[in-house]
Amino acid sequence: MSESPKLLFEQLRMARHFVRWSLLVLPVSVAVGVLVALFLWLLESATQIRHANLWLIALLPLAGVGIYWLYRCYGKNTEAGNNLIMDEIHAPGGGVPFRMAPLVLITTVVTHLFGGSAGREGTAVQMGGSVADYVAEKFGLTHADKRILLMSGMAAGFGAVFGTPVTGAIFALEVLAVGRIKYDALMPCLIASLVADMVCTSFPIHHTHYTITYSAEAALGALSFLKLDLVLLVKVLLAGICFGLVSYVFAELAHRMKAKSQQCIARKWLIPLIGGVLVLGISGLLGTTDYLGLGVSSPNKDGVSIVSAFSVGGADTFSWFWKLLLTAITLSMGFKGGEVTPLFFIGATLGNTLAVLSGAPVDLFAGLGFIAVFAGATNTPLACTMMGIELFGAEHAVYFGVACFTAYYFSGHTGIYSSQRVAVSKFHTTEVQESTLKEVKSNQRQYGHRPSVD
Repeated sequence: MSESPKLLFEQLRMARHFVRWSLLVLPVSVAVGVLVALFLWLLESATQIRHANLWLIALLPLAGVGIYWLYRCYGKNTEAGNNLIMDEIHAPGGGVPFRMAPLVLITTVVTHLFGGSAGREGTAVQMGGSVADYVAEKFGLTHADKRILLMSGMAAGFGAVFGTPVTGAIFALEVLAVGRIKYDALMPCLIASLVADMVCTSFPIHHTHYTITYSAEAALGALSFLKLDLVLLVKVLLAGICFGLVSYVFAELAHRMKAKSQQCIARKWLIPLIGGVLVLGISGLLGTTDYLGLGVSSPNKDGVSIVSAFSVGGADTFSWFWKLLLTAITLSMGFKGGEVTPLFFIGATLGNTLAVLSGAPVDLFAGLGFIAVFAGATNTPLACTMMGIELFGAEHAVYFGVACFTAYYFSGHTGIYSSQRVAVSKFHTTEVQESTLKEVKSNQRQYGHRPSVD
């Protein structure tokens, strides 16, 4: 066969592959887009109801007990959440039950209605994974194809819930293994994320818009030909180290709280009850409800939120720490939701504090913290750099990259997803025999040294 027919045959196979996967991911992405739109509407309604009826937060401990009983009666293995989906992608098991979608949707809304400090990404990704698994079973797909469809479901959920479709696709490819991306699901993930986002935004829901007004050209003046402020670049690098260390602290605190509560509290329904009491107690001592719920905006004029962190005086020095603590308690002690929006809050308020201390632009550093703490906690620096571009524009892409890559490095071999694999060590660029982050941390504690992943 001559070269031209071979090339034509290959292109036809590629076209057939593209059409097949477009048709396979279409029902998943449409369903996920609708579910995410419903979820965002319910979440907004729950937040408004809580703001109008603040007495509801007193019922948070009882809501936690209710969530515990729901999962005990109907949840079975769905309690593992995102980690269950990752495990199913890496190795076939019992599948991702379809009941995961309604369970996590209902319990996340309940968590927010009564004031738990949680996010929304985990819910959207779990809904995407459960819908994808259901479709894969109905179509009788092989494990290899099911793996790609599950990744597409993750991308659809992530892209739709934040309105960042390109980031959603990259996130689904990057989050599975530290240091390695497989591109076999590239187009399905992108198609799924784009369609889900379009379906979601076709409903009367909206995503919060953030703006960075800092301009390097205006700040440099006559030196604008340099394109980058080198002094600011050093400040960004140092801030990236802080963002990475805070990512590490959040992930470790959440994992250890969960392990200790399971170990020390015999009656498991008491875990969310105690967690709810702790969240309310700490909020009461702080004298504010700003650290409850999503934290995207605050009903109080002078309250601390993600939006306020982009302005001078929009965060207190330790706002980031209080959100970190309350979120770790909420999610490690039985309540449901995602970690990512709280990580945005932690990063934006920490960035605000670092900007004030270093004399850097507050809105730029809030934006850097927004994406970089997330990058360190999830080990997804490429996805988070793209998120910065999708949310804030491309003008500061270099700063986004420096902050996210640095945070990724300094967060070490830890992360919020314990089933994430370590494929390439952060300290030595060598491929390794894959271990989960949970196994890596277990080896660290057992042998008292850095994990032997290199």
